[in-house]
Amino acid sequence: KRNPIQFFKDILEVLLTAFGTSSSSATLPTSIRVVDQNLGIDKRIGHFVLTIGSTANQNGTALYEGLTVLFLAQVFGQDLGLSQQLIVVFLSMLAGIGTAGVPGGSLPLVVLVLQSIGVPAEGIAIIMGVDRLLDMSRTTVNVCGDIAVAACVDAIENKRS
Repeated sequence: KRNPIQFFKDILEVLLTAFGTSSSSATLPTSIRVVDQNLGIDKRIGHFVLTIGSTANQNGTALYEGLTVLFLAQVFGQDLGLSQQLIVVFLSMLAGIGTAGVPGGSLPLVVLVLQSIGVPAEGIAIIMGVDRLLDMSRTTVNVCGDIAVAACVDAIENKRS
């Protein structure tokens, strides 16, 4: 069990790096070092979870894509039925797994989700003006999630042994 305030203090360097670079991949070396040194997580667990998480655990990206698609549907005056909303949720979750950990890597996938539910893909132009700031924020969420998962897996493994 960890104190959340201390946890965030311990990973502050990683969060700032993620915010500044907007890249989970570029933040990975810093994440690994901080998890090893500051959190004391087993190296095997930390390296494995963070490496997989930098590409497959993009929870901030999945949230962003779903909200962006719903926002743009409203901008264009399209009411989405329950089935379309479920499609957005499902595709956003898949996109969160398959998005490259580079700046702006989620924009092409947002366009695909928009097209899948019939919202004009041109709406992405509205988002592109503020996407850099949003990208910085969602990368920070992604990286924080990766470290939290590594800490949880480490705690579970320590209970077993």
